Amino acid sequence: MKFYLVIVVTMLSVLLASAQESRFVQTADGILHYQLIGEGKTVLIINGGPGFSSEGFLNIAKEIASMGYRTILFDQRGTGKSTLEHVNASNITMALMARDMELIRKELGLKDWVLFGHSFGGMLANYYTALHPNSVSAIIHSSSGGLDLQLLENARDNLYSRLSQQEIDSLTYWRRKVDQENSPYNRENYTRFLASAYVYDKKYIPVVSERLMQGDMSINRMVWQDMVRMEFDCKEALRTFNKPVLIIQGKQDIIPEALALTASSVFRNSTVNILNECGHYGWLDQEEAYLGAIKSFLERVKKYPG
Repeated sequence: MKFYLVIVVTMLSVLLASAQESRFVQTADGILHYQLIGEGKTVLIINGGPGFSSEGFLNIAKEIASMGYRTILFDQRGTGKSTLEHVNASNITMALMARDMELIRKELGLKDWVLFGHSFGGMLANYYTALHPNSVSAIIHSSSGGLDLQLLENARDNLYSRLSQQEIDSLTYWRRKVDQENSPYNRENYTRFLASAYVYDKKYIPVVSERLMQGDMSINRMVWQDMVRMEFDCKEALRTFNKPVLIIQGKQDIIPEALALTASSVFRNSTVNILNECGHYGWLDQEEAYLGAIKSFLERVKKYPG
């Protein structure tokens, strides 16, 4: 009987974690799409990019949901199934993306939620938290781009540091080919060499390359231009944020470890976890350690009095 009960409980947990619902909400200038996965305390997944849909983060959303949480994936404005009447620099901004996130929170009637931000998603999580600190119960920085624009200072050097000279030469060659003709063939070759910088284990190059092919580079440029225009810097606004923060990234990440240390110095209640033999995607290179660290952190958040 005990064995039977264990099986039933386990199966129920799997079914709840795999439950997936797609929703759409009207914004002032378009339609915002998001998905709900699982049941429990809510974790908003903010994918990297910018200019990429959330579909590449479906697996990590399901993994976190399987830990006993409800995860939300949303397509940032102009990407995936989130549509805009017009896509231009006036409606592709950090302020409007943060407004979209707040729209989802209010639509679901949530007092607060945990933010999981990967790469650029970490920067958007920081910006949203600076605007709405009381709506955030905890933050997970997954290879986050940081609290300011320090990432841009040596972006190319950081990228090249993860490549051999032959790979750098090949990347340069195919970037020029893309500039001449933005064909699928040229982009596939370019992203293949670019993906090599993002992973420690080269067997994951095809997975990352496929993801990089999906980005809308015009939206990508507009977001970065907006961040430069606004002189993006959340450090001072976040010094008083005292909720738990997990900062996790790979030791061999293209994101410098210095950004993680800067974030740790700003957040009062932060934990830093640097994974060795790990690139930009912890759930690929170090799946067990990466997911284990997130699970332990979320269990701690449940017990946090704030």
